[in-house]
Amino acid sequence: MAHITASVEYGLHCLLWLVGKDDTPMSTRDLADLQGISPAFLAKIMAKLEKGGIVRATEGVRGGYVLARPAEEISFLAVVDAIEGRKPLFDCQEIRGRCAVFGGNPPGWATGGVCAIHGVMLRAEKAMRQELARQSLGDIAQGLFRAAPPDFTAALEEWIDRRVGGRGRRSGLVDPSDPVSSK
Repeated sequence: MAHITASVEYGLHCLLWLVGKDDTPMSTRDLADLQGISPAFLAKIMAKLEKGGIVRATEGVRGGYVLARPAEEISFLAVVDAIEGRKPLFDCQEIRGRCAVFGGNPPGWATGGVCAIHGVMLRAEKAMRQELARQSLGDIAQGLFRAAPPDFTAALEEWIDRRVGGRGRRSGLVDPSDPVSSK
């Protein structure tokens, strides 16, 4: 968790569009188009989310991704860890032992125990991880759809239905430019 990248933000936004769509898989291309990002970029994110047990891929021309479990059971922490891996917030370099005054031989009082700066960072990381674990995708989805005007929800449903419903109808062929069109 050294740095939470834009991949987490895009991943969370895509996951929000999957909430309540258990029977409507969405392809990487559809999710990428909905967010205005590259399907190849999103395919990497979705692969990490699938490996982390957050989403599950469905096969076929009308396949795509669905949530692997209820949104209320998917914490933000699980999403962050799936996309970023579990990295420490702070990587202590033990600078405290390199003070020029010590002449290359730091005393025990200067280097014993956990570095005070590292201790603060460890507590901050613990607090952040606890807050991320406390927030579920379901919590955020409820807030989003409560705040969104009904015409947004209707437009979103129409857009998804048009994209998902139209997939495979023209020729029945898989789109070769979509790395997950068969999922």
